[in-house]
Amino acid sequence: MSASVKSYAAVDLGASSGRVMVGRVGPDSLELTEAHRFANRPVRIPEGLRWDILSLYGGVLDGLRAAGQVDSVGIDSWAVDYGLLDADGALLGNPVHYRDSRTEGVAQKVWATVPAPELYAATGLQYAPFNTLYQLVADQLLGAERLLLIPDLLTYWLTGEQGTELTNASTTQLIDPRTREWSYDIAERLGIGLELFAPLRQPGDPAGLLRPEVLEETGLAGPVPVTAVGSHDTASAVAAVPASGERFAYICTGTWSLAGLELNAPVLTEESRAANFTNELGLDGTVRYLRNIMGLWLLQECLRAWGDPDLGELLLDAAKAPALRSVVDAGDAAFLAPGRMPERIAEACRASGQPVPVSPAEITRCILDSLALAHRRAVQDAQRLADHPVDVVHVVGGGTRNALLCQLTADACGLPVVAGPTEAAALGNVLVQARTHGLVGDLAGGRELLTRTQPLTRYEPQGDTSRWHEAQARLAGK
Repeated sequence: MSASVKSYAAVDLGASSGRVMVGRVGPDSLELTEAHRFANRPVRIPEGLRWDILSLYGGVLDGLRAAGQVDSVGIDSWAVDYGLLDADGALLGNPVHYRDSRTEGVAQKVWATVPAPELYAATGLQYAPFNTLYQLVADQLLGAERLLLIPDLLTYWLTGEQGTELTNASTTQLIDPRTREWSYDIAERLGIGLELFAPLRQPGDPAGLLRPEVLEETGLAGPVPVTAVGSHDTASAVAAVPASGERFAYICTGTWSLAGLELNAPVLTEESRAANFTNELGLDGTVRYLRNIMGLWLLQECLRAWGDPDLGELLLDAAKAPALRSVVDAGDAAFLAPGRMPERIAEACRASGQPVPVSPAEITRCILDSLALAHRRAVQDAQRLADHPVDVVHVVGGGTRNALLCQLTADACGLPVVAGPTEAAALGNVLVQARTHGLVGDLAGGRELLTRTQPLTRYEPQGDTSRWHEAQARLAGK
């Protein structure tokens, strides 16, 4: 390997699987390969739904062993969840899953102290029942001396050093997006001690060296630094959107769809709060202004209920099903919990007076039409609320493999869709590490490298958008 090419291990943990990818970066090259992929299977115990964090850590170690010698390691994962440590740094229990029911009704208790409009004006975060803030109010925190968000917890086990990476911290609802620091007033009023959190880190900051025990277990030769990246996987994915200029929207697709804009400042208006948009922090002072949509979770749960049929054949059949016959609100919290997804989608269609999809192909078409419709609404609303017009929609993440969803999104938005890269979070993770070593310049430079080196597919909108407008009105009951 050329001396000017360096290798970076990107640990990228999603809600249903984890992977360790190796990015090899040179001045004019960017190559990503998969070293190891492993399942992320939450476990339901009598106390509720929990992450199997030890299994995930084992997968990370196996992945680093498979990756071979690297110049740095970075970790990103899903947001909001955390592990609690005692005074000796020992984990107090398996982290609670954000789909656990313990936060039901907690938001109302919080709003009694800090009204929802005031909370939004201070933190800019959309309402979601699983926000870290609500989890903390629901949590007893007995014996806890430290709280580490999931990627920070794994980084601590790898290095022995503790920190709180900023992009992920911004999903806690305890960060002021204007100052990019803790919202001390909100924390104090709700009785949350910010001393629970380790000091804030920025993407690109050093996060320690792999411990000798980790080097021995993985077979790596030290020293191997760990670099703080955009540790919220969406922050890394948005960093890997291969856009030029500012007039673009993005949709990070996977278990969730995160649809929105990259801005230079948060949008903290009451209208923005009512539209349930969030202001999360990105690289280089940017704000990820977006809406959470339930995403391919709906289809994943249906596939599980149907015994995991062949997805390719199912999508071919879905493409032949009548368009926009029935749609559901893909942002509805009623679809958050696992189980009985086909029946719940059918029930939602029945309740809204629409034809009830019966076959797997009909239900799949309902899901994909509904997701495309939700993407349309989010892209339109974001442009209006932020006064930020766009010319193109970039779709990144696992949903780029779903050509039908990409085409439907282009049709619904009435805008071209550029799909790719699929492993956007891992690529964004790698780019931050490469920047730290001087191989990549600013955010625009990294995106230009992605455009030159990664396969992208363009979908042009077909037909007019009137039928999507009609479906949107039907869903709104108009």
